[in-house]
Amino acid sequence: MRPVLILALSFVALAQDKAQDYRAERTTDHGIPVVRLTDPTNGVEVAIVPSVGNTAYEMNVHGKNILYFPYADVSEFQKNPQLSGIPFLAPWANRLNEQDFWANGKKYAFDMELGNVRGANPIHGLLSSSPYWQVVSVAGDKRSARTTSRLEFWRYPELMAQWPFAHEYEMTYTLKDGVLEVHVTITNLSNDPMPVAIGFHPYYRIPDVPRDQWTGHIPARRRVVADNRLIPTGEYRAMDIPEKFPLQGRTLDDGFIDLQRDADGRAVFSIESGKMKVEALFGPKYPAAVVWEPNGPNGQPQPFICFEPMSGITSAVNLAHEGKYPDLQTIPPGGKWSESFWIRTTGF
Repeated sequence: MRPVLILALSFVALAQDKAQDYRAERTTDHGIPVVRLTDPTNGVEVAIVPSVGNTAYEMNVHGKNILYFPYADVSEFQKNPQLSGIPFLAPWANRLNEQDFWANGKKYAFDMELGNVRGANPIHGLLSSSPYWQVVSVAGDKRSARTTSRLEFWRYPELMAQWPFAHEYEMTYTLKDGVLEVHVTITNLSNDPMPVAIGFHPYYRIPDVPRDQWTGHIPARRRVVADNRLIPTGEYRAMDIPEKFPLQGRTLDDGFIDLQRDADGRAVFSIESGKMKVEALFGPKYPAAVVWEPNGPNGQPQPFICFEPMSGITSAVNLAHEGKYPDLQTIPPGGKWSESFWIRTTGF
């Protein structure tokens, strides 16, 4: 083999090795234990705080956080955790139409005195800021950077009192080729089928660009009709938002179903401005979405939009009991349920 060719092949091999040099580490941020995943080739770094809902609070792309995180630092977040970053909503996501839920033909009333369920329409489950996550593994190699944490729901009486199904969650964040995958597995350890009503509430942004200058895309064919409590009625209407729509002058707090999917079965939501784009891709077991794009109390646009992957529409467990939602997913005794969504960016 010619020396020039050998040298060229050596450079290619070196470049390939460098391109796959992922890192994952346990560290601290302002004294709070966190996990950092790094893809140096694509300039992406993800930070997760296990002790506050196992929330990813940073996805920095070339130093710019594409997740909304309105805190000075993660220690302030731990003191007063409000939804931001990528919160996990379980064992139910979004609202319920009453202070109880139905499963397997039985009604389960919440104990409102415990304080972990509040409001006439309980919202966002029990785990969005849970301290009960335990890190199982942290690893970086030539393939990816990743971390897995587990929450054993059945161990905690104040959780079981409200959702009396023994079960556990495993959540894995994987950073590869600049794309973040968020994968969750639920294991049903109880003797009865367990309804799956989970979701995530990611807050996306295009840094340094006002929301009024973003364009959005929602890959849905139908919208969920809801009442004044934002509880679905069981009816739907045709999608009436353009394929690419300006966010300027618009607010949303709406559900969507019948999602259009790519060749890999993923529904692709997005925001973009100029060359910059943030995409959220939902796996097939997330058949519904809530899109939240609010204004603040002063009427000014909040600097984010939420594309929320949902295992069912809002109040799915109770609507299923009423015969208004036939697509409720369940896990048999001893069974598992798994799904992912992905976040990718271009143009940053």
